[in-house]
Amino acid sequence: MSDMPPDHLSTNPKSPHFDMDVLQRGIGIRFKGRERKDVEEYCISEGWIRVAAGKTRDRHGNPLTIKLNGEVEAWFENPAEGAADDKAPDSE
Repeated sequence: MSDMPPDHLSTNPKSPHFDMDVLQRGIGIRFKGRERKDVEEYCISEGWIRVAAGKTRDRHGNPLTIKLNGEVEAWFENPAEGAADDKAPDSE
C-alpha cells in the first residue's frame, strides 16, 4: 500500500468522502503552489478544493463553502502507525 492520501477527502462527517482515520493522520494541502490550512474538501484528480466563505453559515449551521479550481497536491503530515518501526537504523 502506498503512503498517499486519498484522491477525494472531506472534513464533513455527513459526506461520503469523510474518513476519520485518514484525517487523524493529518493531511497537508498545497493549492496553486501555496500551502492551505483552511480546506474543507479536496479532489486531486479533478483539481479543486472547497474552503469556507468567511463566517457565513447555511440554515443548518454549516459553513458555506466556495469551490476553487487549480492544481492540488496532498500529503500525510504524520507517518502511518508502524512505519517508524520499518525505518529503524541498521545496528550492524
